[in-house]
Amino acid sequence: MNARTTRALALAAVIATAIIVPLGLKNYGIYLLSLWALYAIAAQGLNLTLGYAGQISLAQAAFFGVGAYISALATTSGVSFWLAVPLAGLACFSLGALIGFPALRVQHHYLAFVTLAFNVLVFLVLRNEQWLTGGTYGISGIPRPSLFGFSLGAPLAFYYLCLGLLCVMTVAFWHILRSPWGRAFAALRDNPERAASLGVSLMSYTLLAFAIGSAEAGIAGAVFAPLVEFIDPTPFTVSMSLAFLLMVVVGGQGTLTGPFIGAALVTLLPEWLRWSEGYYLMLYALAVMVLMVVCPSGLTGLARMARRRWERAQ
Repeated sequence: MNARTTRALALAAVIATAIIVPLGLKNYGIYLLSLWALYAIAAQGLNLTLGYAGQISLAQAAFFGVGAYISALATTSGVSFWLAVPLAGLACFSLGALIGFPALRVQHHYLAFVTLAFNVLVFLVLRNEQWLTGGTYGISGIPRPSLFGFSLGAPLAFYYLCLGLLCVMTVAFWHILRSPWGRAFAALRDNPERAASLGVSLMSYTLLAFAIGSAEAGIAGAVFAPLVEFIDPTPFTVSMSLAFLLMVVVGGQGTLTGPFIGAALVTLLPEWLRWSEGYYLMLYALAVMVLMVVCPSGLTGLARMARRRWERAQ
């Protein structure tokens, strides 16, 4: 069995598992899986910015929140959910391109501070502009959509919507990576000077990386709003941006599967550790610290190390 066949079978097994497992879960378990799918989309966008274009961003939660509020305001005003989602993605694409401009002048931790400031700014707007966002009272009564007359209000039906969106976004992401854009992003990350000498426009591709990564967060946020059916500014703080960053780093930045694994770890591991009662967050933090010490390249890097050792042992 060749490597391509093995990967195809593994992918089919993962998709089948994602479809079948929720059938045996209660509503809260299905909700967590829906949350995992949306977080994976947002982390995938950050993975493009960080893992492929090499630009640090601490504003992913801000774009996630902008998408959520656009969706909530639109759908509670009678606009179709299916129009609100691309509208949120387009708005966050434009915002991401705008925030990408500082990346042309600052790099690394300086850029992190710029995006951090933007996240704080968005949070303050969401909290203080009560006439638009509802402030700390938030927006309630966010409706769940229907598709071809079939209601997606039930937890399982809405999970399959989130899973379908994750599949669509992943296929689009995969095509981007295989396109000339993807090769330009990798060149921009590995050696910007050499990339510029080969004719790669640093300005254009840096802005494009920010814009696409932000749009993915906005689309995920637009679906997050009807998932929870009530939003306020609380979930869109800097700590959530740090959580998205953790998903990418722990899962394995610069890999296609890293955001899936990282989002699962950040979303599900704390729930699995609740048997330890008050110690579960300490155990969660310890597990992440040990992983980063043992394998800084994340769980996908750990899997590659294990595979290489197994192949050498044969």
